[in-house]
Amino acid sequence: MRPLTAISSGLLLAACLLATDALAQTGGNEALSPTLSAIKNAHTVRLGYRESSPPFSFLDQANRPIGYSLELCEAIVEEIGAEVDDPNLRIDYVKVTSDDRIDALLQNKIDLECGSTTANSERGKRVAFSPLMFVAGTKLMVPKASSVQQLSDLKGKTIVVTKGTTNEQAIRAADQKFSLGLTIVVGADHEQSYQMLVDGKADAFATDDILLSGLIVRHKAQDKFRVTGDYLSYDPYGIMFRKGEPQLSAVVERAFRKLGSNHDFVPLYNKWFMARMPTGERMNVPISLQLEEAFKAMDDSASANN
Repeated sequence: MRPLTAISSGLLLAACLLATDALAQTGGNEALSPTLSAIKNAHTVRLGYRESSPPFSFLDQANRPIGYSLELCEAIVEEIGAEVDDPNLRIDYVKVTSDDRIDALLQNKIDLECGSTTANSERGKRVAFSPLMFVAGTKLMVPKASSVQQLSDLKGKTIVVTKGTTNEQAIRAADQKFSLGLTIVVGADHEQSYQMLVDGKADAFATDDILLSGLIVRHKAQDKFRVTGDYLSYDPYGIMFRKGEPQLSAVVERAFRKLGSNHDFVPLYNKWFMARMPTGERMNVPISLQLEEAFKAMDDSASANN
């Protein structure tokens, strides 16, 4: 684990990145930004969702998109409705993957990406992010009977990563730095990567720790797999939207500050990470001190200043 001071510095850096565009304000009489104008004309907001990123964004038994990130996006949609004077906006759900989610946003196929996307400086050159909604990091999933405890134990072995993720970058960098001679195979999405581990096509699966835990819970595989290793990356999550639209950024910021001021963040977190999910599973992942502090920073209520 990295020292708390390093984590705190990382959180400060992430907060600056996540809120880069979100501080700008626009007057009510100005023309709507391109995304907001298109939403107003179509009476529709298109939300990009993931099929297998529990508890952030996944499908329930009826194949309906649900999850923590989607509820945050729905709060943003409500705020968009107020901004464009259309409280009855329709939501269209559009499936995206880790590999095509950024292109889907840039190519105007979705308006908000509601998954488990890391906000980093490289991506920040192309897209914008909401304030911080979760903090994760790359770890390993291995069979319970495996002797692997950390990445170095996989020297010369096969590891699966999901295409287009920061985890893939982290594993490739570690492989080169430490001369591990890894065979790195790639899954199209987290479910496919998980299945490759199940089928014995890989010795470990590397992605964010919370996603690994979510997959184990979702598949009721606690007796078959475990999460192990030191953190190999630092991954602050945010809702992704198009860059260069200060008015949209301000709307996203307001939605998060309303959740913070109404003290809705922690109950929403507990709904998806502590309580039993609609699909029947329970994550049992208490909120971290770092995330709790990030949520408090979104609280503009009078009680927060007392």
